[in-house]
Amino acid sequence: MCLAIPAKITELKDGNLATVDILGVTRDIAVDLTPQAGVGDFVLVHAGFAIEVVDPDYAQETIDLIKQFPELAGEDIPDVEEASR
Repeated sequence: MCLAIPAKITELKDGNLATVDILGVTRDIAVDLTPQAGVGDFVLVHAGFAIEVVDPDYAQETIDLIKQFPELAGEDIPDVEEASR
């Protein structure tokens, strides 16, 4: 099974890379598949690639589902609204 997780883009970098916040963890990912993505956008990330730009409501729904499965993520997962600040 594949799992794509929502992340907020915090910085765009050279070489089609971006820094994202994924449930409070910072990672660098490739944005080759989502060239329209910008800072502040939420994207679904799978295997180090942003595969789709999603709206914040959808991102929050997905995060809420992940929170129901503590084995997938830690206890201190911020809401999208908290991550947006």
